[in-house]
Amino acid sequence: MHLFKPTDRQVLVIGDVMLDKYWHGSTNRISPEAPVPVVKVNDVDSRAGGAANVALNIAALHSEARVAGLVGQDNEAQELQQLLEEQKVSTHFLAADEQPTISKLRIMSRHQQLLRLDQEEFFPAEIAQQMTDALHTDIAHCEVVILSDYAKGAIQQPQQLIALARQAGKKILVDPKGTDFEKYRGATLLTPNMSEFEAVVGECHSEEVVVERGFRLLDHLELDALLVTRSEKGMTLFQQGQDPVYFAANAQSVFDVTGAGDTVIATLATGLAGGLSLESSVEIANIAAGIAVSKLGTETVSLAELNQAIETYYGLEQNSVLNEAELIQRLNIARERGERIVFTNGCFDILHPGHVSYLEHARKLGDKLIVAVNSDASVSRLKGPTRPINNLTHRMHVLAGLASVDWVVPFEEDTPARLIAALNPHILVKGGDYKPEEIAGADTVIANGGEVRVLNFEEGYSTTGIIHAAHQASMSHLE
Repeated sequence: MHLFKPTDRQVLVIGDVMLDKYWHGSTNRISPEAPVPVVKVNDVDSRAGGAANVALNIAALHSEARVAGLVGQDNEAQELQQLLEEQKVSTHFLAADEQPTISKLRIMSRHQQLLRLDQEEFFPAEIAQQMTDALHTDIAHCEVVILSDYAKGAIQQPQQLIALARQAGKKILVDPKGTDFEKYRGATLLTPNMSEFEAVVGECHSEEVVVERGFRLLDHLELDALLVTRSEKGMTLFQQGQDPVYFAANAQSVFDVTGAGDTVIATLATGLAGGLSLESSVEIANIAAGIAVSKLGTETVSLAELNQAIETYYGLEQNSVLNEAELIQRLNIARERGERIVFTNGCFDILHPGHVSYLEHARKLGDKLIVAVNSDASVSRLKGPTRPINNLTHRMHVLAGLASVDWVVPFEEDTPARLIAALNPHILVKGGDYKPEEIAGADTVIANGGEVRVLNFEEGYSTTGIIHAAHQASMSHLE
């Protein structure tokens, strides 16, 4: 498993968009008017909810999201659109004349919800149909479609949307609502939770019953796949003609399951849009769900958080010998964390104390140290046909064992100039008596706002000297 990469292929979310508002305040007394607490509001927070939150989850993975839904002609619609556009989510909203934008105001005190005030009216069929009719172009331009159904009126004819997506050759994923799954017939994938699943197929008293009814539902609805999310039991994926695939729950701590379903379908769709297989996409969505439930409230999962969790889950952080593509993925995570990247390079044919001291000094200049190592052919061109003494694999793994070195990457060219341009480190370091402008890649680093540092090697150590001394000792032994 590799780290998750963003995609520029758009995911279109169609569904019930909402504005979640939170008023936070202190409570120190009971109202004299009624036996209720008085909340002194000191903080107001607004968030995109429902289908809009699904789109935000896609954008948080640095991928392209568009959301279509119904709103009112009110301030809440403007606020919701602004929240989405700030996170680079494009919108296709159709405004109703008489219905308000769906909003939920939660009164919070001491981390407790005291009251929730909902503003909503079921949208009439006519405006829902207008939105469906207007989505042909949006569907044609996306890679994957999500139906995020909260039964508020935006999706009243899902069969039309499923047919449009299928005709356009798009995958269509559905987060269902209610007990009538017949209306989602022909979708690519359905993602009910266990309660929703049992509400449709009946209570399941054993795993055998879950499997039998899962495949029956899959066949009956003519789905490509069915993903049942099962809380502490993880997820179960049913596919036509295959055994069920189980994904163990991945949460270290569960604080709040709010929005976890949005995270799952958003991550799953983004993975599919980026070319991952269904099983790989589900696996990553399962990891993302573990992060989501560890947060309070409706929160998105960032790309850095997801990739850090993938690293931990698969033990990737223990592997510091990387190819260029793998290293770029790690650098993306490090940059999101605000870490400074230091780069140096060399043959490192025979590692000696001078190298170790130099690398320790270089590492102190930033948060992560990359050591780029000349390939065997590159060393031979630079040092002569008798070099290297140690092959590339041995040299890289010895360097990776040093506490000061975070990542080791090979390069084939005589200089690392191309690699430096691809990696764009904050600091380029070279040992010796070079002038900064003489160092390969220095111009690129400086042009990008970085710096170049020259460090002195510790005197008395050199690979050539070690080889010469070994040769002299060998000759003395022969005499």
